[in-house]
Amino acid sequence: MPRQRRRLIEIIRNLAERIIEARANGSLGEAQGLAASLTKAKEKLVSLDRAQKRGLYNGPVNLGLPIITGG
Repeated sequence: MPRQRRRLIEIIRNLAERIIEARANGSLGEAQGLAASLTKAKEKLVSLDRAQKRGLYNGPVNLGLPIITGG
């Protein structure tokens, strides 16, 4: 489980950096999509930590896929 947690933290950091880069490049749609992924990744980290505290962890964390609407 520590390996999955470390990887999830790495993903969160990477998404945050990519959001900053997308905004700097004026890619607001991309930044918005990345922000949705970042929110979900943070939620999964909280969920993972809660499950670990309760001893409920039983496998990898599914990050899911963001749904981007509009053009």
